[in-house]
Amino acid sequence: MNIAVIGKGGHSRVVQEMILEKADNKIAGYLDDRYIYISFEKSQFYGPVSTADKIKKLYNDLKFVIAIGNNAIRKSIAQKLALSSDDYVTVIHKSAIVSPSAHIASGTVIMPGAVINANAEIGHHCIINTGAVIEHDCIIDDFVHISPNATLTGNVKIGVGSQIGAGATVLPNLNIEEWSAIGAGAVVIDSIPANSTAVGVPALIKNMKVSGGLAVDK
Repeated sequence: MNIAVIGKGGHSRVVQEMILEKADNKIAGYLDDRYIYISFEKSQFYGPVSTADKIKKLYNDLKFVIAIGNNAIRKSIAQKLALSSDDYVTVIHKSAIVSPSAHIASGTVIMPGAVINANAEIGHHCIINTGAVIEHDCIIDDFVHISPNATLTGNVKIGVGSQIGAGATVLPNLNIEEWSAIGAGAVVIDSIPANSTAVGVPALIKNMKVSGGLAVDK
């Protein structure tokens, strides 16, 4: 499979290694706005994000992955490119455990050691990071980031663009509404409203943002 990687930062490096674990995968090129002009190096395409249509014309079977950690930027790029869901690849590390009854939408990346259990649903362009646990019947909307070693216990719902911090735990049957952030190590015992930041044990709301657009590390 030929894959074009959108983004060339730290998160992208991890995604690149995951792609190349499969012998039949090839990275056809990189799209990042640090590249002002289109260029080729060792048969790989380099160009700004807006040139996705140009690299797509070079390959009949090209797939894309947005390898950027910032949830809001991933959403913005997906909207601007307006590619179909079939144009994106789902990247799953070989050490991840994914239930056969789970559903993972296109563009999502499942990192090493992650566990996704029965009937879980994960949306488009999500990041399920290293060692994260998504228990049975969880529903994760698009552009979500579940950070390393975070745990969603059964039947948790995570809204669009939210981030669950490293090592955080969300107890069963709770909702984390859209564009909210849960701090590292937090234990969430109540549902969290949209555009909120919650930290601590138990997690308490620290502030509520006026509008969506969570900023996290690239």
